Amino acid sequence: MTTKAKIQMKANKYPFAQEVITDTQGNVRKVITNFDDYQRLLEAIEDEGLILAMKEVQDETPLNLNEVLA
Repeated sequence: MTTKAKIQMKANKYPFAQEVITDTQGNVRKVITNFDDYQRLLEAIEDEGLILAMKEVQDETPLNLNEVLA
């Protein structure tokens, strides 16, 4: 069973949101944003994922090409 949280959100409190679309109960259903802002958000998420992946393997010993291909 899945429970959905009700999110009260005002567009002026979120710099990337130009408009917030809610249902009749006030639940956020869609957020309209500028495409350039959307791309910047995606890049930030990807960067965070890369940083986390790099931290996860920072103590591992790197392999050389021959070890990788073996």
